[in-house]
Amino acid sequence: MSKNSDVIDIYKSVVMPTYTPGVALMSGKGVTVSDVDGRKYYDFTSGIGIHTCGYGNPVIAEAIAKQASFLTHTSNIFVNVPQTALAKKLVELSGLGGKVFFANSGAEANEAAVKLARKYGSATGRYEVVTMRGGFHGRTLAMVAATGQAWCQEGYDPLPTGFAYADFNDLESVKAAITDKTVAIMLEAVQGEGGVVPATPEFMAGVRALCDEKDLLMIVDEVQTGMGRTGTMFAWQGYDVKPDMFTLAKALAGGLPMGALVGNAKVADVFGPGNHASTFGGNPVAAAAALAVINFTEKNNLPQKAAEMGELFMNALQELVDRYDRVLEVRGKGMMIGLVVDGDPKEVVNALQDMGILALTAGTNTVRFLPPLVLKESDLEDALEMIGDALENVYGE
Repeated sequence: MSKNSDVIDIYKSVVMPTYTPGVALMSGKGVTVSDVDGRKYYDFTSGIGIHTCGYGNPVIAEAIAKQASFLTHTSNIFVNVPQTALAKKLVELSGLGGKVFFANSGAEANEAAVKLARKYGSATGRYEVVTMRGGFHGRTLAMVAATGQAWCQEGYDPLPTGFAYADFNDLESVKAAITDKTVAIMLEAVQGEGGVVPATPEFMAGVRALCDEKDLLMIVDEVQTGMGRTGTMFAWQGYDVKPDMFTLAKALAGGLPMGALVGNAKVADVFGPGNHASTFGGNPVAAAAALAVINFTEKNNLPQKAAEMGELFMNALQELVDRYDRVLEVRGKGMMIGLVVDGDPKEVVNALQDMGILALTAGTNTVRFLPPLVLKESDLEDALEMIGDALENVYGE
């Protein structure tokens, strides 16, 4: 029996079965990871969209070690310098002219956005948030209710109320979901868990116009799309709109737990002292890591690289769509890419793992690729050969 199997057996005996892992990872460098048996893989999951700057990035590692050596935590009843610097940087990058609230995860950042929206609408009796079918906003009970997908809601009734659902990329459906109790519209610029489905420019512009017309808050969930992955620092920047709020997590702190809610001037001071809090939100070590991520991303122009490499990747995948009848479509934005297949995408993900590539599923029929944004063209060429071999094994005659 391999060490990998041994570790997984122990894992299953002591960790609640909310995941079904098949590989025990030991180390990572750049765009590859190695398991406990020493087998190397291209990691095209990036820890589910986290390692945009690559594994073992020395800039991020140094920032973490330096900050950890003299202050790992302080309560938010005091100011910590890295958090302050990070908030200033996020406000500048967004151009929204507002303020930031820090949390520990994407779900918590989204919870904060919904909570702030309700606070904003409380004087007029408005509290309902319209979200999109096929979207995904996290695993807390409220965010399960916000997520318009039945598979993650089953067994958790009664769910919190205050959410209505509309069809993604269908402005008329959104209009029909709005009532006199609606306070906000919440959506992803690219639906990740829902199948890697980008919003159309017309839809994003239409939602923004609806919010302006009806005094609603536009909330964009950037938990998976943010930090350069789709070709701009934040995915909404690839559209001609500005949200009132957007959320970040995953790639923000280079692998350390951190979430952030960034709001414009309209909502910047809706929360007052005691209205909301997070003990570890804006932790100085995580904040130092996030500053290093941003600096590395800007210095190495990773959003532009994501756009360029993503185009190469999708063009190559399109050739495979043309080759196999059961490979139906490639879609995405930047380095957030979905390959739609006829059948269970897990079959392809398993074949990719056998070849040496880690990938994800999304929705019911999509293989999801989220490579680190430091991916080189030579690595992509190597990986594409593996992807072609995997698809031949699954769909070849």
